[in-house]
Amino acid sequence: MAPGQKIPISEFWTQVRNGNVKEVTIREDSIIGEFEKLPSHAQGDSKRFECTYLKAADKVEEIRKTIEADSPRPVTVKSEPSNSLLMNLLVTTLPWLVLFGVVWFLLFRQLRQTGGGPGMLGNFGRSRHRMTTKEHTNVTFADVAGIEEAKEEVYEVVEFLKNPKRFQRLGGRIPRGVLLIGEPGCGKTLLAKAIAGEADVPFFSISGSDFVEMFVGVGASRVRDLFRQAKENSPCIVFLDEIDAVG
Repeated sequence: MAPGQKIPISEFWTQVRNGNVKEVTIREDSIIGEFEKLPSHAQGDSKRFECTYLKAADKVEEIRKTIEADSPRPVTVKSEPSNSLLMNLLVTTLPWLVLFGVVWFLLFRQLRQTGGGPGMLGNFGRSRHRMTTKEHTNVTFADVAGIEEAKEEVYEVVEFLKNPKRFQRLGGRIPRGVLLIGEPGCGKTLLAKAIAGEADVPFFSISGSDFVEMFVGVGASRVRDLFRQAKENSPCIVFLDEIDAVG
């Protein structure tokens, strides 16, 4: 409703008690409404009126009850959202919106680092391993020097990968894994590549630190993805470097 003639608040309550107020709308700092009949002392010919009432929006129920108690006839009472209410709502929700935006930005950046794009949410749990096909695994035991005993220990693994049926016929089983321990640079990675090269099988390589993430479940998802792809390319060698970083 558009505001009309200005009247004092005392005149408003007088007209309410006289039953001459048809409807009112409570705003933030004012009350606007419409008279049932135009008062004799009114300025102009408009039945609409407006009176100042500070913080009226905070006293909607109080004003409504007073009008119902004082007016001898029913009065339609409405209220409009105040700017202060909207401001309070904004002040309350703005920090949470900023926090959500920061978290989303960090998550989005992390997803991009793990191979983003249209399917980046799916790629987030994908393994970061490096796969070398058997055609490109050109490292053999001849390239590994100085650790003859270690080569002898893993030679049985090579033989099993090259001819598994011969061992299975005798009831033999390939070891579930081989633990290579030594100082950095002593040839652990080279020996693992040599096993794959001698057996002519694909070589999967990944660092243990790639399984450790800030989000729960991502590391386990990458382990499952790695071994799923390893099974699809079996027989193969899976080399977990720096396994002590896990846990």
